[in-house]
Amino acid sequence: MSPFKHILNLFLATKDRPTPPLKGAVNYLLVCLLVIVVFWVSISALDVSFSFGFVGFYGIRIRDGFILTVQLSVVSLIISLVLGGLVAGGHRSRILPLRYLCDAYVKVIRGTPLIVQIYLFFYIIGTAWGIKNRFIAGVLILSIFEGAYIAEIIRGSFLSLDETQLEAARSVGFTRRQTLRHVILPQMIARTLPALTGQFANVIKDSSLLSIIAVIEMTQTMREISATTFQLFESYILLGALYLCLTLPITFVSRLFEKRFNYARKA
Repeated sequence: MSPFKHILNLFLATKDRPTPPLKGAVNYLLVCLLVIVVFWVSISALDVSFSFGFVGFYGIRIRDGFILTVQLSVVSLIISLVLGGLVAGGHRSRILPLRYLCDAYVKVIRGTPLIVQIYLFFYIIGTAWGIKNRFIAGVLILSIFEGAYIAEIIRGSFLSLDETQLEAARSVGFTRRQTLRHVILPQMIARTLPALTGQFANVIKDSSLLSIIAVIEMTQTMREISATTFQLFESYILLGALYLCLTLPITFVSRLFEKRFNYARKA
């Protein structure tokens, strides 16, 4: 094989074979370099110089905003998991009003932007019910929004179960509880855990929209700092880096779950 083909092969995937780690690392490095070059050329065209000296001065505020984002995301994920599970179960209820209520909830929430829901829930429903704590309001809004997506993840995973396995469980005398414990739950976990882990990254990113109701999480914190220091570019570059610090490890864990459970299903 000629040297040119050797080099070309370095940038081509092999059909039906996993990419070797070294080959993948080289290509990822190339992509990162291209992104840096494009970003650097764009900044050079604007003739902007960066200074991140404000980080030391506003370090405590940035830390507090970071912590609040994590708290919002974790609490919202827990509540949305419970809500999503209940809604997914309601979809299979024999009580038609409950089934249609769950269906309408999912369609309305998934069919409207989160920013619209924030305004409606906070300024109308929240005001009517006397919810003045912005953290609690933010958690409820995020939970209701994410719960609709989690409900569909759970419902889709249940529908993907092989009906013959459920029939086999009944034929060997399994009760409903035993079927749920030994047949349904293990497969549901394998099917939903990667998607639910990825959904956690979406919860973190979606929490940034709570800044419009002045929840002092990371985005609102950086907006206030940029308004004070007039360092807009630096503030939002740092904001993006902080979100990546949260979402990239979660994405990596989600990929690990996908590989592990795909292998388990094939085995």
